[in-house]
Amino acid sequence: MRARQEFSTCVSPGNPVALAPCLVAYTVIYEMHKFNSVYAMVKATRPEQPVYCLRPSAVTIATKWFQDNFPGRVLFAVKTNPEFVRTVFEAGLDHFDVASLGEIELVNRVAPGARMSFMHPVKSREAIRRAYFDYGVRDFSLDTQDELDKILTETNEAQDLNLFVRISVSNRHSNHSLAGKFGTRGKEAQRLLFRARQYADKLGICFHAGSQLMNPEAFRIAMQEASALIIKSGVIIDIMDVGGGFPSVYPGLVPPPLKDYIKVIHESFEESMVLETCELWCEPGRALVAEGASLVVKVELRKGNSLYLNDGTYGGLFDAGQPAMVYPVRKVSLFDPAVQMEEFSFFGPTCDSIDAMRGPFVLPADIDEGDYIEIDNMGAYSVSMRTAFNHFGECSQVIVDTVPALSLYQGDADTLVPAMPASTAPGKAFQAGGALVPLKNAKPGANIKALKQETNHDAG
Repeated sequence: MRARQEFSTCVSPGNPVALAPCLVAYTVIYEMHKFNSVYAMVKATRPEQPVYCLRPSAVTIATKWFQDNFPGRVLFAVKTNPEFVRTVFEAGLDHFDVASLGEIELVNRVAPGARMSFMHPVKSREAIRRAYFDYGVRDFSLDTQDELDKILTETNEAQDLNLFVRISVSNRHSNHSLAGKFGTRGKEAQRLLFRARQYADKLGICFHAGSQLMNPEAFRIAMQEASALIIKSGVIIDIMDVGGGFPSVYPGLVPPPLKDYIKVIHESFEESMVLETCELWCEPGRALVAEGASLVVKVELRKGNSLYLNDGTYGGLFDAGQPAMVYPVRKVSLFDPAVQMEEFSFFGPTCDSIDAMRGPFVLPADIDEGDYIEIDNMGAYSVSMRTAFNHFGECSQVIVDTVPALSLYQGDADTLVPAMPASTAPGKAFQAGGALVPLKNAKPGANIKALKQETNHDAG
């Protein structure tokens, strides 16, 4: 596993272990240090800056699950975490949903020979031209006649284009609605499908039912809307792309098993008005990488039950801010069975008052300045959305031999697992949103409902 430079390395004074910096620029390659636990990393490095603890094995498990269970082609949405492009590629996934020229260049370098689909509906002319001529991209998304004209012009009306018309569908079952910015509908969509059919080698229809879909029926509703539009347009569709939205698991956001989503998609596709030769695609991002990383932060100050951290919403905790997502958290320390727990809110390091995360985040009552907190299930979007506001953007990365606090993949396929860190003894597991607590039935395969009941915690 390799990392690429974003900011300077995070090394505290006298610390002999130089940690690999986070990504964004993708220029200089560093080998990452490996630790058998987060506790071991903190003890060895005492980091002054936030540290991402990566678990490539968790991403590999998720990638293989989708490849084994989705009845069609799986694309990785690169935007969710570019660091894991190599991981999913080595796990056998060789098709990527890219949204910019930078992502195209990254995939071309890290995953040579992989197929790329440019699924952003609005692209610059240079990006279209270079994607087609320099990188061999043939799949392009659009939602307006103007974008279609742009694609045709910049590719010299190429005869091998696969054109995907993005339609607007219901987002009512999503935790984060993506409606409003992209997608065409009604008669305008019918005309665009008809027009694109005249130029496309293969014609696709694509949509996005929202992020973190909490109900599998969201896919049925969207696919029924797409099917009705296909009938009205009178065109033959070669590819139906159901997009992303596949969820991960967080405290207070516990989705049905992923197999339920696959079942609904398969049933709906069989009922759709498409030919038997029509391909089925999906673009998971969060579901592949969310369990692949945690973020270790340091407490700089405590004010009552507010903790001031060295990272925040302008860094890796954007979703804990305005979207108010709650993540599994724990104090990085040796296990104490008598620990008392309290609810805390977080503030980030910047001077902006909106750099705040209300939580609640359940942690030991004695947590204080200088302590470290592991915020888990942070593999999706956290690295991608970091900024350098107030020059607080520095962070590092290591690899740890642990499993995620909460998992959709560990254990029996019919259960949702409160997974245990690899270094944790049997009988202890992460509390959903809290710290390491003893559980009578803590083992891979235990249902998360039992976890919530036993810890008496159900964060919303």
